[in-house]
Amino acid sequence: MSIIPINTWSGPNLQLTMTDTKRLAFSIIQFLHDQLTSGGLSSDAQESLEVAVQCLETAFSVSTEDQSLAVTQTLPELFAAATVKVADTPQVKVTSANSSPTVDQIAEAEQLKSDGNDQMKVENFSAAVEFYSRAIQLNPHNAVYYCNRAAAYSKLGNYAGAVQDCECAIGIDPNYSKAYGRMGLALSSLNKHTEAVGYYKKALEMDPENETYKSNLKIAEQKMKETPSPTGGMGGVDLAGLLSNPGFMSMCVRNDVRNLRACG
Repeated sequence: MSIIPINTWSGPNLQLTMTDTKRLAFSIIQFLHDQLTSGGLSSDAQESLEVAVQCLETAFSVSTEDQSLAVTQTLPELFAAATVKVADTPQVKVTSANSSPTVDQIAEAEQLKSDGNDQMKVENFSAAVEFYSRAIQLNPHNAVYYCNRAAAYSKLGNYAGAVQDCECAIGIDPNYSKAYGRMGLALSSLNKHTEAVGYYKKALEMDPENETYKSNLKIAEQKMKETPSPTGGMGGVDLAGLLSNPGFMSMCVRNDVRNLRACG
């Protein structure tokens, strides 16, 4: 079976099978079709989307008629699920004295945290998540466990999970600078650069000499400037960027030439 490497993935090495690649292309084409039928687009925008759909169908040999490629969720639904809003993230409440862990539980949780740290050092991130999770079960009042698990989640590409854990850590210890820094990293990985800037600044308020926070803040601020504004009325699709891509347009031109020869 053919394997298509995804070179732009910033997390762990991810590969898609040819079938999964076709499903992804199908979802994108379906989304563009929905934009065409939703109304409210200018004639130029409609024509541009039609060209984009034709090029994608040709490049990936897919059609919206092939419902065997359909997935259970639409592209906007998948996107919404992947980009967790910080405001909706549950926080940990530690007000109940009855839920305090025993001395033995605290000690065991600390050992599990150390085990998780050891797994991080050898880049066994899934095992690290397991150790940190067990530590949290024993002592859910320790912000460090959530923050460490957030780091492991980020290494696995689970940035939404990292955001949730950083929020939990901040809920337990609002003065934990590392949680704000790791929140910034997770949000940046989700292309939420504006929010990331706010968290990096908060981290620097608590740890003003931290060079990593300073560097990451500059990167996030630069990304904010580079990120194009969503195209009005088109569901946030950067169509201008797509159609200005030389490789993409070259493919479209080749397709048009083949169509002309077939008609000629």
